[in-house]
Amino acid sequence: MRKKSTQKKKYKYICPITPNAEHTRLKGDKVRICKPEHEVKVTPHSPEEIHNEVQKTNSRVARELAEGLKAIHSYPKSVTFFGSARFDQNHPYYKKARYLATHICRLGYAVVTGGSAGIMEAGNRGTYESCGSGVGFNIELPHEQIVNPYVTHGVNFHYFFTRKVALTFSAEVYVYFPGGFGTLDELFEILTLVQTGKIDKVPIVLIGSQYWNPLDKFIKETLLQEFKTISEEDPKLYKITDDMDEVLGIIENAKLRRL
Repeated sequence: MRKKSTQKKKYKYICPITPNAEHTRLKGDKVRICKPEHEVKVTPHSPEEIHNEVQKTNSRVARELAEGLKAIHSYPKSVTFFGSARFDQNHPYYKKARYLATHICRLGYAVVTGGSAGIMEAGNRGTYESCGSGVGFNIELPHEQIVNPYVTHGVNFHYFFTRKVALTFSAEVYVYFPGGFGTLDELFEILTLVQTGKIDKVPIVLIGSQYWNPLDKFIKETLLQEFKTISEEDPKLYKITDDMDEVLGIIENAKLRRL
């Protein structure tokens, strides 16, 4: 029987030779591979195939936007919740979101969420238990895509951008609990829209000083002071707080937005 060679395979250097090519070398005889050794043949799409795919995408986008905006029109006063899908019902921020949603509902506002677990479930649960309804706009994902049981009015989305349009279309207040990349993406989306005047100035409330203060420090010290990539008034676009009564006061005094 032929014995397997214990000698390590040597990789050929196939990067373009440049004055700085030496930095691509790794340990020993190995070097970084800059391009595939074999070309993968790709058959280009025909103009007809491209046109059909665009038409299909446009149709789905239009349908999702129509369904989302129709749902929002059913609730003339709303507050949108953002936050992690990974908090269970025993997490302190889940409890805060559930409590806040309960009292927001009693003020006559709908609480709109992403319809999944964690903070979204807490928001829907609070309004369901208090007012019998829960509005959730879910997204199709490989993970964390289960619609929570407290959603009574839901819309499913395939595209992130159509879902974001629906979630942010006409809320009187945006409330952000601690979350991951998605929460931060949605926060900076709204901040940018307000900063550039694409939407009216709307209260943006960040709940949880322990989580949000480091970001606030980065915004003020790095973006504003060191690099001057934002203006003096930009950090005033959001409010960080741990006081639920303060949040309810902001919501109660918020200006009604036109649909």
